[in-house]
Amino acid sequence: MAVDTSARTPTFTYVDGDWFAGNPPLIGPVSHAMWLGSTVFDGARWFDGIAPDLDLHCQRVNRSAHNMGMKATVSAEEIERLAWEGIGKFDGKTAIYIKPMYWAEHGQMGSVVAADPESTRFALCLFEAPMHTAKPSSLTLSPFRRPTPECAMTDAKTGSLYPNSGRMIIDARNRGFDNALVRDMNGNVVETASSNVFMVKDGVVFTPAANRTFLAGITRARVIGLLRQAGFEVREATLSVEDFMNADEIFQTGNYSKVVPVTRLDDAQFQEGPVTRKALELYMDWARGKSSAE
Repeated sequence: MAVDTSARTPTFTYVDGDWFAGNPPLIGPVSHAMWLGSTVFDGARWFDGIAPDLDLHCQRVNRSAHNMGMKATVSAEEIERLAWEGIGKFDGKTAIYIKPMYWAEHGQMGSVVAADPESTRFALCLFEAPMHTAKPSSLTLSPFRRPTPECAMTDAKTGSLYPNSGRMIIDARNRGFDNALVRDMNGNVVETASSNVFMVKDGVVFTPAANRTFLAGITRARVIGLLRQAGFEVREATLSVEDFMNADEIFQTGNYSKVVPVTRLDDAQFQEGPVTRKALELYMDWARGKSSAE
C-alpha cells in the first residue's frame, strides 16, 4: 500500500516564487539532499499573534547553509517577510511552526558526495502545530552521545544530525520515558535529544556550556538573558549526570515548546519548581511585550 504523503495538519510552502498548500513534491531520487543528506533548516514559532525571535531564526538558517557548503540564496529579512505572509494564510486559531529550509539539488563535478553550492534550493514551510508549553516531561540517560565537530556537521542545524536524536528518543520511549538526557563524547551532559536543558541547585541556575557538540539554541539564550535580568545567577558550566540527579529542578528549553518542566530523570523524581515557572513566565511576558507583526 502506498504511503499517504499528504500533510498531517494545514500546511503552506513557499518555493520558487509561489505558495503551495499541503506537501508539494520537491526532492527527487537523484537530488543530492535525498541520498546524501545536504539539508539544513530552522524552526520559529507563531502563536497568539507573535513570533518570538523570528529574525534570529531566519539569520541562523542562512549561517547553517553556509556552514554546510551551500549558498544562502534568500536574505534573512526576506525570509522573515515571507514568513509573515505565510502566517496570513492560516485561520489564526492554532500555533504554527515556521520552517525555512535549504538543500542541494546536485553534487559537485568529480565528487558527487560534496554538495554543489550553485544548486542550492530554498523553501519556507509553515504548518499548524499546537504548543506543549509547560507540559511535564520525563527523561532517561541515553546510551548514545553527541558527536564532536570533527565527526559531524555540528555547526549547522542540519537534518543529517537528527537520526541520532531519533534513536535516542526511540530508545527512551521504549523504556517508558518521553525524552533522553544526552552526553558528549567526554561524558558531560549537553542537552536532551531534542532541546536544551537547565538545572537548578540551591537557587542557582545551571546549563551546559556551549562546546559545539550541540545546538546552543536561540530560546536557550533568551531564557538565560531573561533570568539574569530578573536577578537569577545563571552559570554555563561543565555538568555531570550526577549534577542533574542531585538537582532541585530540571527544565528544558526549545523553540517547539519554549519551557518544559522535567518531573522524572530515571529513578529521581522532581517537582515543577519556582524557577522553572518563573522562566516560562519571563519568556512569555517578554514575547508578548516585545514581539509583534510589522
